[in-house]
Amino acid sequence: MSEELKKIEDKKEKTDQKPEAVDNEKKSEADPKTPAKKETEEKGEKKPAVKKKKKKIRHQVLKGQAHIQCTYNNTIITLTDLAGKALAWCSAGSLGFKGAKKATPYAATQIANTVCEKVSKHGLREIEVFVKGVGSGREASIRALANNDLEIVMIKDITPIPHNGCRPRKPRRV
Repeated sequence: MSEELKKIEDKKEKTDQKPEAVDNEKKSEADPKTPAKKETEEKGEKKPAVKKKKKKIRHQVLKGQAHIQCTYNNTIITLTDLAGKALAWCSAGSLGFKGAKKATPYAATQIANTVCEKVSKHGLREIEVFVKGVGSGREASIRALANNDLEIVMIKDITPIPHNGCRPRKPRRV
C-alpha cells in the first residue's frame, strides 16, 4: 500500500507542476518581458526562428536618365539608370496636388525636387532627359532638375505623334 501511495503522490506532484509550466509558457508568449522568457533564454534553449532582413544594396549610379511625362492632367518624373531600371519616381498626385493643380509648372518643380532628394543616395550626377507629352510642366521640370545639381547631358522630346494614323471624326452639324 505504501508503494501505491507514493506513486499516487508522485503523480499529483507531476500534475501540479505541469499546469504551472504551461501557465509560464502562455505568459511568456503573451508578454515577451516575463521572467519565464528570460529564464529560457539564459538556459540556452533555442529561440523561435526570426527571419533577418537583408540590407538593400544601393549601387552607385553616376549617369542616368530622367523620363518626364507631362499630360494635361498630371506630371510624372522617373529617374532611372542607363539600363532603364527605376531609381526613384514621383508624380503630382503623390505629393497631394489635386485637380487642375497637378498639371501646373509649380507642381512640376516640386516633383523634381522630391525625386532629386530620393535619388541623392545613389550618387546620380549626369542625366539624359526624355520628355513626353504636351503639358505645361515640361520646361519647369527640366529647369528644376538642372537646379538640383544634376548635369543635363541631353534633352530629347519623345512625344508620340501620329503619321495620319486614326481617321478624324466627321464635322459636327448644328
